[in-house]
Amino acid sequence: MQASSGKTHRRRLNRGGDRQANAALYRITLSRLRWDQRSRNYLDRRTTEGKTRREAIRCLKCYIAREIYQLITANDLQLSS
Repeated sequence: MQASSGKTHRRRLNRGGDRQANAALYRITLSRLRWDQRSRNYLDRRTTEGKTRREAIRCLKCYIAREIYQLITANDLQLSS
């Protein structure tokens, strides 16, 4: 599905989703941008690649979501053993 306007061309991955989870992920992202140097470096690297701050934050949210998913699934495996 297209999510483009003007000169920006993007494809939306999924229109559905959990709004509360997305809001929580956004809050985590903003907190990490304030306190975590790795996240700030990631944002700086993405902006030097030519992305806008908003696009860079979207990339950072995906990065954080992958980290959280790995932590949750690793914890589930430990609990089921």
